Amino acid sequence: DEYQWKGPFYFIQGADPQFGLMKAWAVGDTNNGDDEWGEEIKLAEQAVQAINKLNPKPKFFVLCGDLIHGMPGTQWRKDQEQDLKNVLKNTDQDIPLVFVSGNHDIGNTPTSETIDNYCKNWGDDYFSFWVGGVFFLVLNSQLYFDSSKCPQLKQAQDVWLNEQLAVAEKHKCKHIIVFQHIPLFLRKPDEDHDYFNLEKSVRQEIMEKFHKAGIFSDF
Repeated sequence: DEYQWKGPFYFIQGADPQFGLMKAWAVGDTNNGDDEWGEEIKLAEQAVQAINKLNPKPKFFVLCGDLIHGMPGTQWRKDQEQDLKNVLKNTDQDIPLVFVSGNHDIGNTPTSETIDNYCKNWGDDYFSFWVGGVFFLVLNSQLYFDSSKCPQLKQAQDVWLNEQLAVAEKHKCKHIIVFQHIPLFLRKPDEDHDYFNLEKSVRQEIMEKFHKAGIFSDF
């Protein structure tokens, strides 16, 4: 039913609720200073309340990574996750939640264990879905940033992505949207690599795949 275009619709995109960041940033200790996140709770509650008031309702609400600040193995991680879930469960039940993994969720250099823990808490780290004739892809961009501790998982995502893009070509999708935490680039496709974008050769490979399937980055 969702393969068919039925006219315009909208969704809500958020990113980096990152419970614990504001205190850590304020005290200048981003590794250990995330023992309070009351301000983040208030902001997330305000966001949920605002989304619930929208009419017509958005088709879904996507959070594009860094759900919490505590990196895998850190002290306050489980409490931050639970508090975020407590806020998000008040989202209108008619508005599905879509989660994207970020580096604070699975680590800068993810492992099979950190990704498995994420999937148990938030759902698959990569997947696709259709809404109103639009094809959506969710990617685990940390596998493109540094997959040295789980190369087999990056390979599996690559195989899956090729299959999904073949589906997109077959259906001649008019609209394809990709969600990922780390962007391919910030301002221009040939910009230098830094912490906030993907390495050039990786970026180029993904962009060529997207271009062939009719996906264009628009910033």
